[in-house]
Amino acid sequence: MKVVVVDYGMGNLRSVAKAVERVAPAAQVLVSDQAQALLDADRVIIPGQGAMHDCMREFMARGLHDALLKAAAEKPFLGICVGMQMLFDHSEEGDTKGLGILPGRVRRFRGDMVDAQGVPLKVPHMGWNQVVPVAPHPLWEGMAVNATVADGGDGGKSDAAGNGETEGERFYFVHSYYCDPADKAATAAVTRYGTPFTCAVAQANIAAIQFHPEKSAAAGLRLLANFIDWQP
Repeated sequence: MKVVVVDYGMGNLRSVAKAVERVAPAAQVLVSDQAQALLDADRVIIPGQGAMHDCMREFMARGLHDALLKAAAEKPFLGICVGMQMLFDHSEEGDTKGLGILPGRVRRFRGDMVDAQGVPLKVPHMGWNQVVPVAPHPLWEGMAVNATVADGGDGGKSDAAGNGETEGERFYFVHSYYCDPADKAATAAVTRYGTPFTCAVAQANIAAIQFHPEKSAAAGLRLLANFIDWQP
């Protein structure tokens, strides 16, 4: 199996590649900025870190647009952090046009959010928080599942941000913007930070996550292993 981690000058490329190598020692893991590598891959991962407009500029400058669209239409595909945000139509960060693979927008967290005790929440959302799948998916194999916050939830006491009880694996987040899919059925998991937001999407062969599995210890490695085993 050939797994390509797309290099567009941004993101935790080596960290993601090393994590994939750990969970899939028999796979060929390649970090590449070559369009042909994406076309030849069995699985494609787009990590992300940094400002959306910078990421999109570098991505387009490297001539990866058409190859990515083709790869996203044909093979298992995973977007991470900004790699998730890039899949949507538009981002409020820099008034940036996305790839338009998934309909929807990327919005900034409100600056007036508070936790359950009324304490202001900082933006960016940074640190560990619970990820709650809203429906079964191979990505969550072997992980805790509880869908009580899928619609903004009425159940619960307090999570890591003090905003309602959730039962789910904890992953590491660093972001000021979140994805708002036009098709709510694409939401695969939610996280609470002031309010529930979509932290993962899944549609056909495409999956994308706002958090960083390469920084998320055992749960992150399990998710990457599930992606490698996934047969859409």
